Order: sequence, then C-alpha cells, then structure tokens
Amino acid sequence: MKEVNSMAIIGAGTMGSGIALAAATSGIPAYLIDVAREQLDRAKAYHAKTLSRSVVKQRMSQAEADEAASRISYHTDMADAGDADWAIEAVLEEIGLKKDVFRQMQKTFRDDVVLATNTSSISISDIAASVGEAAGRVIGMHFFNPVPVMKLVEVIKGKATSEQTTSRTMALAQQMGKTPIPANDRPGFVSNRVLMPMINEAFYAWMEGVAEPQHIDEIMKLGCSFPMGPLRLADYIGLDVCVMILNVMRDGLGSDKYAPCQKLLKLVEQGRLGDKTGRGVYEYSQK
Repeated sequence: MKEVNSMAIIGAGTMGSGIALAAATSGIPAYLIDVAREQLDRAKAYHAKTLSRSVVKQRMSQAEADEAASRISYHTDMADAGDADWAIEAVLEEIGLKKDVFRQMQKTFRDDVVLATNTSSISISDIAASVGEAAGRVIGMHFFNPVPVMKLVEVIKGKATSEQTTSRTMALAQQMGKTPIPANDRPGFVSNRVLMPMINEAFYAWMEGVAEPQHIDEIMKLGCSFPMGPLRLADYIGLDVCVMILNVMRDGLGSDKYAPCQKLLKLVEQGRLGDKTGRGVYEYSQK
C-alpha cells in the first residue's frame, strides 16, 4: 500500500500541533493550518520546545530534530496544502464547525485524499453527511494526548466509510509509529465512553464531600494504578473539553447519566479550564 508522503492538519491546537509533530518525526512532511496566526506561533514554539527536550534527553540527535522541524510548515490558508496526500481535521468538538471544515476540505483536496477527523466523541457518519458522495473517504482517526508520546489511535468507520479508506488509515497510523485499534461509530467511541463517566463521577465525589481532589486522585493512582488521577487528567484535557464530550454523549446516547456534574460546569463558567488557563481543579504556576 502506498505510503503517505505529506499530511495536512487543520487546527493548530493541542491535538493538531501534536499530530503535526508526530508526522514530522516519523518522516512525513506536515502542513499545519489554522486561521489564527497566533495559534500557529504557539504551535511552532511547542514544536521547538519538544524537539529540544528530546535532544537533551538523547531521544534524537540535533540533526534529527532539525530535520523534523523542517518538515512542518505553518499556514493560515488551507489551499496552501492542496497537494497533500492526507487531510485530518483537529478543530474544536463542535459539529457545526467540523462540518464547515469538511466541506472546505472536500473542495481543497484531491478525490483520492482521505478526509479524517480527530474527533473524540462526535459521530463520524454525521460529519461525513456534510460532504455527500465523498463520505466514503471520511473516517475517524482519534489520536491521544500527548500525541508524540501516546501510541494508540482509535480508528472509527462511519456508515459510508470504504474498506480502502479504513485499510489506508490503519497503514498510516503504523507508518507514524502508532498502534491503530478499530472502534464502532457510537458517541464517545470506546475511550471516552469509559473515561468520561469516570471523570464525571470523580467530580461528583468531590462535590458530595467524599474526599478532597488530591485524595481522590491519589486513591485512584495508588488503588487502580492510574498514571494520573481523574481530576488531574480532567485539568490536562481541559474542563471545557470534558463538558463538550459529556454533552455529545448525553445527547447521542439519550441518557442523562452522561450529563456533566454541576461542580464541573461551575468551574467552566468561572473560566477555570485546567492547564491551559492555569486554574482548574488545581492551581498551576504561570510560567
């Protein structure tokens, strides 16, 4: 099967910038696209810092880091990446926004280019409905944060996704040094279907006075061998993102058991979104 020689990543946030770096370090040139130049500047700084750290920790040589950095280009116009072999969307978890991006992707890229989405919870079939006859080229390719480190990629077929698109996606994940595992197109797929209710329940335990946040996290780390407690993980993911995913699952599965805890909602209303704002469940020093 033909290898992918270049990728377009639409959305330069945490996930998009991570996917671009993972592509570049595996030898695939990456076009990173975002309408906000300041977001691209943040992504470029993240790439430089991460590659520098890898050199210091002797995970790669300075020459390898420089070569990886040279494979990433930064653009505000999707048309600049029109010759890419692969396209993946990594914008906010909002169905309307994703559909708009996919319609633009359909117009921009060749008919043989797979149109992937990094959504962690939204129906692949719903997204694919926005591109009509191109739906066979639409697939879920859910990377995990931090993308350069985490090996798993959930591969989710929509109702119209072709077998060729699926096999090509599995092959690309392996080309990037990842482990692709299939999941069916249901709200939350496997990872968030299991993870988000656990995080939500941790907020209920805190709200109901079962234990303080640090104690909830320590109990889950020591008792369940989690590398990170659920409340700390929520801060890392972003409390607003957790709310978005829970709402998608509640609406898609038709059950209020997935409704976000009021404690979680209150923090989001206060602008306490976790690591990215310096305050969430916990306080973080601003550097």
